[in-house]
Amino acid sequence: MKYLITGHSGFVGKYLVDYILQMEPDAEIAGLDIYPAKSKHPSVTEYIINLLETEKLDTIMLSFKPDYIVHLASYSSVAYSWEYPLESFRNNTNIFLNLLESIRHNSPKTKLLSIGSSEEYGSVSAEDLPLKESLEPRPLSPYAVARVAQENMSRVYSKGFNLNIVCTRSFNHIGCGQEDKFVISSIGKRFAEYKAGKCSEITIGNTSIIRDFLDVRDVVRAYYMLLKSNVDSGEIFNICSGRKTSIQDIIDMFKAITATNPPLVVDQNLLRPVENSVVVGSNRKLNKLTGWEPQIKLEDSLKDIAAWWENR
Repeated sequence: MKYLITGHSGFVGKYLVDYILQMEPDAEIAGLDIYPAKSKHPSVTEYIINLLETEKLDTIMLSFKPDYIVHLASYSSVAYSWEYPLESFRNNTNIFLNLLESIRHNSPKTKLLSIGSSEEYGSVSAEDLPLKESLEPRPLSPYAVARVAQENMSRVYSKGFNLNIVCTRSFNHIGCGQEDKFVISSIGKRFAEYKAGKCSEITIGNTSIIRDFLDVRDVVRAYYMLLKSNVDSGEIFNICSGRKTSIQDIIDMFKAITATNPPLVVDQNLLRPVENSVVVGSNRKLNKLTGWEPQIKLEDSLKDIAAWWENR
């Protein structure tokens, strides 16, 4: 089978490549990214491309003719979208539209997994929890608005052009190698620095917020299962653990893992202009279709993250 992965050199892409090859050692993989991968994989044909380059994208699509595409490429930081809303929205929506057009004209039988975000749900109440795919999105950030636009465009191309597209709303996923602009990786890095004597305190944002955290290895397993499942085009699936965990819980677990108790200082720059206090999802729809459920405990994920940062 042939797989094309946009954003393949990013955090999730590396795990996805490894999992595909674990399941299918003979798989052919084309990796598209604006930056070269830091570590080259012998089974991946790498293309350095900005997905706004339509002619180059068409050439790759026409020659490779993938069976499956996983679209990971994006500006994925909510904080970045608040700082640069125009650039974030324009990039994320336009690269996806270019990808859809390239599939439509050059490889219309390809199955596309469109990766979205739990941020799409936006403003939710306690009565909405756990969040289900039937809930109407009410996005609260420029990043989330772009993800909703991506999902809506998937529906248009699915029904209007008969493309095979499945969408996800992926909740907060974590793991080794994630950039420290994301909250769990950032906290893990700061604990490692404190333990190494490189700082005297840890700066944090709002520790009372509650989120649904999932190990990236469970995430890519869900993506693969969706690719291989017989599901109607245009369907949407939560990728989530179904567990409620506060940032304070994460901090307490890192304290126990690292055997430290650093002073905590709130950094106003880490607070978002608008934010839900609780976000947790239901994975019942995905479980019913594929049998998928999380396999990796949160504590084990945090132990791996702590060790990863300490080794650096």
